[in-house]
Amino acid sequence: MSALRVVELAGLGPVPHAAMILADLGAEVVRVDRPSDRRGLALGGGAADPTLRGRRRAVVLDLRTEEGRDGLSALVREADVLVEGLRPGVAERLGAGPEELRDVNPRLVYGRITGWGQRGPLAAEAGHDINYLALSGALHAMGRPGQPPAPPLNLVADYGAGSMLLVVGVLAALWERQRSGRGQVVDAAMVDGAALLSQFVLGLRGSAEWTGRRGANLLDGGAPFYDTYACADGRFVAVGALEPPFYAALLRGLGLDAEPLPDQSDRAGWPRLRRRFTEVFATRDRDAWAARFAGTDACVTPVLDFEEAAVHPHLAARGTYLRRDGVLQAAPAPRFTRGPDGRVEPQD
Repeated sequence: MSALRVVELAGLGPVPHAAMILADLGAEVVRVDRPSDRRGLALGGGAADPTLRGRRRAVVLDLRTEEGRDGLSALVREADVLVEGLRPGVAERLGAGPEELRDVNPRLVYGRITGWGQRGPLAAEAGHDINYLALSGALHAMGRPGQPPAPPLNLVADYGAGSMLLVVGVLAALWERQRSGRGQVVDAAMVDGAALLSQFVLGLRGSAEWTGRRGANLLDGGAPFYDTYACADGRFVAVGALEPPFYAALLRGLGLDAEPLPDQSDRAGWPRLRRRFTEVFATRDRDAWAARFAGTDACVTPVLDFEEAAVHPHLAARGTYLRRDGVLQAAPAPRFTRGPDGRVEPQD
């Protein structure tokens, strides 16, 4: 992708994240800042923004002026992709909408990220990750029983449903352009993406394997063998022993394999299993449990903070995290046999 040219209209959250991913894949990204961007990070696209890893250059253009619009046209004329996250209609009012830029470059793939989409009753409304999750139905399924829904940071709607699906759409549109010779608009609405990411849960719901109650299902913390537990030192382990062989390894590691316990599939017995798991995990420190379960296939791992994760032997060996100017960042992913710009990437 080293020859791919991307123009990014600076914005918040998923737009710079999508531009970062395209840059990681080898694209040449030019970020278009508004004049006010130079005053700080208020728009999420300032030069110190670590999410972009410095892998793009920036220009300042005032799209409210003819000179600024001419500058954007000059960039678009040589570009393959433009990405923007403005509210519906704003790019058009600035003369930077897909119809206007199609006349400049008919091969341009125009990527748009919005919360609610370009059309619909809420299209012009403000919102954030938590709002798109809420309306999609996904947020209702997250959290503990008897407690409010728990927002999963801004990882799901902003980045999973927004930037990642925009990148997928852009790459698909570039592939189609190889055949048609024409660009097109990629409309990534985070509320649509949140619904799409929920498809597995919708499938379970359709087969009556998912209830409407939070914390009562297989993957939402309802199952005692798929949850987190407090240890003696106040830190936590994560347990994901879904399959019977892994569950058997969990019981052996906890010293419960000889104890008469309810069957793993007996939902009525889950509260009893949870009580026993809670009691036993509380008898040792987190790292002692991590050592005990190492190499057992019990799917028990320590819950690490970001600094701990960066130096964990596995992630350190893979180079999963890196530091730039002292700031901890995630390394590019996925990995390739031949990386961007011809770099050879390690394969496991």
